[in-house]
Amino acid sequence: MNIRNPSKKNIAQKKHKEGKSKDGSSIVAHSLAMQTLTNMARRVANVDATVLITGESGVGKERIATLLHRASSRVKRPFVSVNCAAISETLLESELFGHARGAFTGAVATRPGLFEAAHRGTILLDEIGEISPGMQVKLLRVLQEREIRRIGENVSRAIDVRIIAATNRDLAAAVADGLFREDLYYRLNVIELHVPPLRQRPEDILPLAHELLMAASKKNNRDVSGFHEDAVSLLLQYHWPGNVRELENTMERAVLFSQHRCVIAADLPEAIHLSSTSASFASAPADAPVESLYEVERKHILTVLKANNGNQSRTAKQLGIGTATLYRKLRQYDHSSSND
Repeated sequence: MNIRNPSKKNIAQKKHKEGKSKDGSSIVAHSLAMQTLTNMARRVANVDATVLITGESGVGKERIATLLHRASSRVKRPFVSVNCAAISETLLESELFGHARGAFTGAVATRPGLFEAAHRGTILLDEIGEISPGMQVKLLRVLQEREIRRIGENVSRAIDVRIIAATNRDLAAAVADGLFREDLYYRLNVIELHVPPLRQRPEDILPLAHELLMAASKKNNRDVSGFHEDAVSLLLQYHWPGNVRELENTMERAVLFSQHRCVIAADLPEAIHLSSTSASFASAPADAPVESLYEVERKHILTVLKANNGNQSRTAKQLGIGTATLYRKLRQYDHSSSND
Protein backbone atom coordinates (compact mmCIF):
# COMPACT_ATOMS: atom_id res chain seq x y z
CA MET A 1 0.00 0.00 0.00
CA ASN A 2 2.17 2.80 -1.29
CA ILE A 3 0.41 6.13 -1.83
CA ARG A 4 2.81 8.57 -3.41
CA ASN A 5 2.73 12.25 -2.57
CA PRO A 6 0.31 13.75 -5.14
CA SER A 7 1.06 16.88 -7.05
CA LYS A 8 -1.85 19.03 -8.25
CA LYS A 9 -1.58 17.29 -11.60
CA ASN A 10 -1.86 13.86 -10.00
CA ILE A 11 -4.87 14.97 -7.95
CA ALA A 12 -6.67 15.97 -11.15
CA GLN A 13 -5.73 12.72 -12.86
CA LYS A 14 -6.93 10.55 -9.95
CA LYS A 15 -10.09 12.45 -9.22
CA HIS A 16 -12.20 9.85 -11.03
CA LYS A 17 -11.08 7.16 -8.61
CA GLU A 18 -13.16 8.45 -5.73
CA GLY A 19 -16.36 10.33 -5.10
CA LYS A 20 -18.85 10.88 -7.89
CA SER A 21 -17.60 10.14 -11.37
CA LYS A 22 -19.02 11.74 -14.49
CA ASP A 23 -21.54 8.90 -14.85
CA GLY A 24 -22.96 9.74 -11.41
CA SER A 25 -21.73 6.68 -9.53
CA SER A 26 -20.00 6.93 -6.16
CA ILE A 27 -17.36 4.23 -5.88
CA VAL A 28 -13.98 4.54 -4.21
CA ALA A 29 -11.37 2.80 -6.36
CA HIS A 30 -7.79 3.45 -5.28
CA SER A 31 -6.83 -0.22 -5.40
CA LEU A 32 -5.91 -1.83 -8.70
CA ALA A 33 -8.61 -4.49 -8.17
CA MET A 34 -11.40 -1.91 -7.86
CA GLN A 35 -10.06 0.22 -10.72
CA THR A 36 -10.08 -2.89 -12.95
CA LEU A 37 -13.61 -3.77 -11.81
CA THR A 38 -15.11 -0.31 -12.35
CA ASN A 39 -13.42 0.03 -15.73
CA MET A 40 -14.87 -3.30 -16.83
CA ALA A 41 -18.31 -2.32 -15.52
CA ARG A 42 -18.27 0.87 -17.59
CA ARG A 43 -17.18 -1.10 -20.66
CA VAL A 44 -20.11 -3.51 -20.45
CA ALA A 45 -22.66 -0.92 -19.30
CA ASN A 46 -24.06 -0.33 -22.78
CA VAL A 47 -24.17 -4.02 -23.66
CA ASP A 48 -27.57 -5.49 -22.77
CA ALA A 49 -26.13 -8.86 -21.77
CA THR A 50 -27.19 -10.14 -18.34
CA VAL A 51 -24.57 -9.49 -15.65
CA LEU A 52 -23.90 -11.55 -12.52
CA ILE A 53 -22.24 -9.58 -9.71
CA THR A 54 -20.57 -11.79 -7.10
CA GLY A 55 -18.85 -11.07 -3.82
CA GLU A 56 -19.18 -11.37 -0.06
CA SER A 57 -21.99 -9.68 1.84
CA GLY A 58 -21.47 -5.95 2.23
CA VAL A 59 -18.81 -5.45 -0.47
CA GLY A 60 -20.93 -3.02 -2.49
CA LYS A 61 -22.54 -5.17 -5.19
CA GLU A 62 -25.52 -2.83 -5.46
CA ARG A 63 -23.18 0.11 -6.09
CA ILE A 64 -21.68 -1.76 -9.02
CA ALA A 65 -25.17 -2.47 -10.34
CA THR A 66 -26.01 1.22 -9.98
CA LEU A 67 -22.85 2.12 -11.90
CA LEU A 68 -23.88 -0.26 -14.71
CA HIS A 69 -27.27 1.44 -14.96
CA ARG A 70 -26.01 5.02 -14.73
CA ALA A 71 -23.28 4.44 -17.33
CA SER A 72 -25.74 2.87 -19.76
CA SER A 73 -28.15 4.26 -22.32
CA ARG A 74 -30.95 3.25 -19.93
CA VAL A 75 -29.91 5.85 -17.35
CA LYS A 76 -33.08 7.93 -17.79
CA ARG A 77 -35.25 4.88 -17.27
CA PRO A 78 -36.08 3.14 -13.96
CA PHE A 79 -33.55 1.26 -11.82
CA VAL A 80 -35.46 -1.29 -9.73
CA SER A 81 -33.78 -3.34 -7.00
CA VAL A 82 -35.37 -6.31 -5.24
CA ASN A 83 -33.88 -8.44 -2.46
CA CYS A 84 -34.98 -11.95 -3.37
CA ALA A 85 -33.95 -13.37 0.02
CA ALA A 86 -36.16 -10.98 1.98
CA ILE A 87 -39.45 -12.03 0.34
CA SER A 88 -41.31 -15.34 0.51
CA GLU A 89 -41.66 -17.33 -2.71
CA THR A 90 -45.38 -16.57 -3.17
CA LEU A 91 -44.97 -12.87 -2.53
CA LEU A 92 -41.81 -12.70 -4.66
CA GLU A 93 -43.67 -14.07 -7.68
CA SER A 94 -46.37 -11.43 -7.24
CA GLU A 95 -43.76 -8.70 -6.72
CA LEU A 96 -41.81 -9.60 -9.84
CA PHE A 97 -44.60 -10.55 -12.26
CA GLY A 98 -47.63 -8.71 -10.87
CA HIS A 99 -51.11 -10.15 -10.51
CA ALA A 100 -54.67 -9.81 -11.77
CA ARG A 101 -57.55 -8.80 -9.56
CA GLY A 102 -58.90 -11.84 -7.69
CA ALA A 103 -55.86 -13.98 -8.54
CA PHE A 104 -55.52 -14.86 -4.84
CA THR A 105 -56.93 -13.82 -1.49
CA GLY A 106 -56.14 -10.17 -0.94
CA ALA A 107 -55.65 -9.36 -4.62
CA VAL A 108 -58.31 -6.64 -4.64
CA ALA A 109 -56.88 -4.88 -7.69
CA THR A 110 -54.76 -5.66 -10.73
CA ARG A 111 -51.14 -4.69 -10.11
CA PRO A 112 -48.14 -4.76 -12.47
CA GLY A 113 -44.94 -6.29 -11.15
CA LEU A 114 -41.39 -5.02 -10.85
CA PHE A 115 -40.34 -6.34 -14.26
CA GLU A 116 -42.98 -4.12 -15.84
CA ALA A 117 -42.00 -1.24 -13.56
CA ALA A 118 -38.43 -1.56 -14.84
CA HIS A 119 -39.48 -1.58 -18.53
CA ARG A 120 -36.71 -0.08 -20.69
CA GLY A 121 -34.61 0.29 -17.56
CA THR A 122 -32.67 -2.06 -15.29
CA ILE A 123 -33.72 -4.55 -12.63
CA LEU A 124 -31.35 -5.86 -9.97
CA LEU A 125 -32.21 -9.28 -8.57
CA ASP A 126 -30.17 -9.23 -5.36
CA GLU A 127 -29.41 -12.46 -3.45
CA ILE A 128 -30.42 -14.49 -6.51
CA GLY A 129 -28.88 -17.61 -4.99
CA GLU A 130 -31.65 -17.75 -2.37
CA ILE A 131 -34.63 -18.24 -4.70
CA SER A 132 -36.55 -21.53 -4.66
CA PRO A 133 -36.39 -24.17 -7.43
CA GLY A 134 -39.91 -23.20 -8.53
CA MET A 135 -38.96 -19.52 -8.85
CA GLN A 136 -35.80 -20.53 -10.71
CA VAL A 137 -37.96 -22.14 -13.41
CA LYS A 138 -40.14 -19.02 -13.72
CA LEU A 139 -37.14 -16.73 -13.90
CA LEU A 140 -35.47 -18.91 -16.53
CA ARG A 141 -38.54 -18.45 -18.74
CA VAL A 142 -38.28 -14.67 -18.38
CA LEU A 143 -34.64 -14.74 -19.43
CA GLN A 144 -35.37 -17.01 -22.39
CA GLU A 145 -38.56 -15.41 -23.70
CA ARG A 146 -38.15 -11.82 -22.45
CA GLU A 147 -41.77 -11.79 -21.41
CA ILE A 148 -43.74 -12.15 -18.19
CA ARG A 149 -47.21 -13.32 -17.26
CA ARG A 150 -49.06 -11.81 -14.32
CA ILE A 151 -50.47 -14.24 -11.75
CA GLY A 152 -54.07 -15.02 -12.69
CA GLU A 153 -53.66 -14.00 -16.35
CA ASN A 154 -53.11 -15.99 -19.55
CA VAL A 155 -51.64 -13.06 -21.47
CA SER A 156 -47.88 -12.77 -21.89
CA ARG A 157 -46.38 -9.30 -21.84
CA ALA A 158 -43.09 -8.45 -23.56
CA ILE A 159 -40.52 -6.64 -21.43
CA ASP A 160 -37.41 -4.68 -22.36
CA VAL A 161 -35.28 -4.88 -19.21
CA ARG A 162 -31.57 -5.08 -18.48
CA ILE A 163 -31.26 -7.87 -15.89
CA ILE A 164 -28.51 -7.78 -13.29
CA ALA A 165 -28.25 -10.50 -10.65
CA ALA A 166 -26.14 -10.41 -7.49
CA THR A 167 -25.18 -13.06 -4.97
CA ASN A 168 -22.79 -13.77 -2.12
CA ARG A 169 -23.07 -17.51 -2.77
CA ASP A 170 -20.88 -19.71 -4.96
CA LEU A 171 -23.49 -20.51 -7.62
CA ALA A 172 -21.21 -22.91 -9.47
CA ALA A 173 -20.93 -24.97 -6.28
CA ALA A 174 -24.71 -24.71 -5.80
CA VAL A 175 -25.17 -26.08 -9.32
CA ALA A 176 -22.83 -28.98 -8.54
CA ASP A 177 -24.82 -29.69 -5.36
CA GLY A 178 -28.10 -29.65 -7.26
CA LEU A 179 -29.36 -26.56 -5.43
CA PHE A 180 -29.35 -24.19 -8.42
CA ARG A 181 -30.37 -24.86 -12.01
CA GLU A 182 -27.42 -25.12 -14.36
CA ASP A 183 -29.34 -23.60 -17.30
CA LEU A 184 -30.38 -20.60 -15.19
CA TYR A 185 -26.82 -20.16 -13.93
CA TYR A 186 -25.45 -19.87 -17.45
CA ARG A 187 -28.27 -17.52 -18.46
CA LEU A 188 -27.36 -15.24 -15.56
CA ASN A 189 -23.59 -15.56 -15.83
CA VAL A 190 -23.12 -14.07 -19.30
CA ILE A 191 -20.76 -11.50 -17.80
CA GLU A 192 -19.48 -11.89 -14.24
CA LEU A 193 -18.20 -8.95 -12.18
CA HIS A 194 -16.57 -10.02 -8.93
CA VAL A 195 -16.28 -7.44 -6.15
CA PRO A 196 -13.26 -8.22 -3.93
CA PRO A 197 -13.62 -8.06 -0.14
CA LEU A 198 -12.33 -4.96 1.61
CA ARG A 199 -9.48 -6.87 3.31
CA GLN A 200 -8.02 -7.58 -0.15
CA ARG A 201 -7.96 -3.90 -1.13
CA PRO A 202 -6.48 -2.03 1.85
CA GLU A 203 -5.73 1.01 -0.33
CA ASP A 204 -9.48 1.70 -0.35
CA ILE A 205 -10.03 1.58 3.42
CA LEU A 206 -9.07 5.16 4.37
CA PRO A 207 -10.62 6.87 1.31
CA LEU A 208 -13.82 4.90 1.88
CA ALA A 209 -13.77 5.65 5.60
CA HIS A 210 -13.38 9.36 4.89
CA GLU A 211 -16.25 9.40 2.37
CA LEU A 212 -18.53 7.47 4.72
CA LEU A 213 -17.53 9.62 7.68
CA MET A 214 -18.44 12.79 5.80
CA ALA A 215 -21.79 11.28 4.78
CA ALA A 216 -22.57 10.20 8.36
CA SER A 217 -21.51 13.59 9.69
CA LYS A 218 -23.85 15.36 7.28
CA LYS A 219 -26.70 12.93 7.97
CA ASN A 220 -26.44 13.43 11.73
CA ASN A 221 -25.67 17.16 11.57
CA ARG A 222 -22.30 16.71 13.28
CA ASP A 223 -18.94 18.33 12.58
CA VAL A 224 -16.69 15.26 12.53
CA SER A 225 -14.43 15.22 9.52
CA GLY A 226 -11.10 13.49 10.16
CA PHE A 227 -9.23 10.71 11.96
CA HIS A 228 -6.60 10.79 14.69
CA GLU A 229 -3.55 8.68 13.90
CA ASP A 230 -4.47 6.05 16.54
CA ALA A 231 -7.85 5.55 14.83
CA VAL A 232 -6.17 5.34 11.41
CA SER A 233 -3.89 2.59 12.67
CA LEU A 234 -6.83 0.53 13.95
CA LEU A 235 -8.85 0.98 10.76
CA LEU A 236 -5.98 -0.27 8.65
CA GLN A 237 -5.21 -3.27 10.89
CA TYR A 238 -8.79 -4.55 11.07
CA HIS A 239 -9.83 -7.31 8.63
CA TRP A 240 -13.41 -5.99 8.02
CA PRO A 241 -15.43 -9.23 7.82
CA GLY A 242 -18.56 -7.17 7.11
CA ASN A 243 -16.78 -5.26 4.36
CA VAL A 244 -18.01 -1.82 3.25
CA ARG A 245 -21.33 -2.19 5.07
CA GLU A 246 -19.47 -2.75 8.37
CA LEU A 247 -17.20 0.21 7.65
CA GLU A 248 -20.25 2.39 6.97
CA ASN A 249 -21.85 1.37 10.27
CA THR A 250 -18.55 1.98 12.06
CA MET A 251 -18.31 5.50 10.68
CA GLU A 252 -21.87 6.34 11.69
CA ARG A 253 -21.18 5.03 15.20
CA ALA A 254 -17.97 7.06 15.37
CA VAL A 255 -19.81 10.24 14.39
CA LEU A 256 -22.43 9.66 17.08
CA PHE A 257 -19.89 8.86 19.82
CA SER A 258 -17.16 11.35 18.94
CA GLN A 259 -16.65 14.32 21.25
CA HIS A 260 -14.10 15.85 18.91
CA ARG A 261 -13.83 16.96 15.32
CA CYS A 262 -11.57 13.97 14.65
CA VAL A 263 -12.42 10.33 15.26
CA ILE A 264 -10.15 8.84 17.94
CA ALA A 265 -9.52 5.19 18.76
CA ALA A 266 -12.04 5.27 21.64
CA ASP A 267 -14.81 6.11 19.16
CA LEU A 268 -14.36 2.80 17.33
CA PRO A 269 -16.20 -0.45 18.25
CA GLU A 270 -14.71 -2.91 20.71
CA ALA A 271 -14.39 -5.58 18.00
CA ILE A 272 -11.83 -3.45 16.17
CA HIS A 273 -9.79 -2.96 19.36
CA LEU A 274 -9.94 -6.68 20.20
CA SER A 275 -8.88 -7.60 16.67
CA SER A 276 -5.89 -5.28 16.93
CA THR A 277 -4.90 -6.79 20.29
CA SER A 278 -5.21 -10.34 18.91
CA ALA A 279 -3.12 -9.40 15.89
CA SER A 280 -0.40 -8.11 18.16
CA PHE A 281 -0.05 -11.54 19.79
CA ALA A 282 -0.45 -13.55 16.59
CA SER A 283 2.58 -15.44 15.41
CA ALA A 284 4.41 -13.82 12.49
CA PRO A 285 7.78 -14.19 10.78
CA ALA A 286 10.54 -12.34 12.58
CA ASP A 287 11.25 -10.28 9.50
CA ALA A 288 7.57 -9.43 8.76
CA PRO A 289 7.32 -5.80 7.57
CA VAL A 290 5.74 -3.34 9.97
CA GLU A 291 4.47 -0.03 8.67
CA SER A 292 5.86 2.92 10.58
CA LEU A 293 3.61 5.46 12.29
CA TYR A 294 5.14 8.10 9.99
CA GLU A 295 3.96 6.17 6.93
CA VAL A 296 0.46 5.64 8.37
CA GLU A 297 0.17 9.38 9.09
CA ARG A 298 1.53 10.29 5.65
CA LYS A 299 -1.00 8.12 3.84
CA HIS A 300 -3.89 9.47 5.89
CA ILE A 301 -2.91 13.11 5.32
CA LEU A 302 -2.52 12.57 1.59
CA THR A 303 -5.86 10.75 1.42
CA VAL A 304 -7.67 13.66 3.09
CA LEU A 305 -5.79 16.12 0.86
CA LYS A 306 -6.95 14.26 -2.26
CA ALA A 307 -10.50 14.17 -0.97
CA ASN A 308 -10.32 17.96 -0.68
CA ASN A 309 -8.85 18.33 -4.20
CA GLY A 310 -5.61 19.74 -2.82
CA ASN A 311 -7.19 22.41 -0.61
CA GLN A 312 -4.62 22.63 2.21
CA SER A 313 -6.61 25.00 4.42
CA ARG A 314 -9.66 22.71 4.43
CA THR A 315 -7.47 19.64 4.90
CA ALA A 316 -5.68 21.14 7.91
CA LYS A 317 -9.03 22.08 9.46
CA GLN A 318 -10.38 18.54 9.05
CA LEU A 319 -7.19 17.00 10.44
CA GLY A 320 -7.22 19.35 13.44
CA ILE A 321 -3.75 20.77 12.76
CA GLY A 322 -2.46 24.19 11.71
CA THR A 323 -1.90 25.02 8.06
CA ALA A 324 1.77 25.67 8.81
CA THR A 325 2.08 22.18 10.29
CA LEU A 326 0.39 20.65 7.26
CA TYR A 327 2.64 22.60 4.88
CA ARG A 328 5.72 21.42 6.77
CA LYS A 329 4.60 17.79 6.61
CA LEU A 330 3.84 18.02 2.89
CA ARG A 331 7.31 19.42 2.28
CA GLN A 332 8.74 16.45 4.18
CA TYR A 333 6.75 14.09 1.98
CA ASP A 334 7.96 15.89 -1.16
CA HIS A 335 11.53 15.52 0.03
CA SER A 336 11.19 11.82 0.88
CA SER A 337 9.43 11.19 -2.45
CA SER A 338 12.23 12.82 -4.43
CA ASN A 339 14.75 10.60 -2.64
CA ASP A 340 12.88 7.35 -3.40
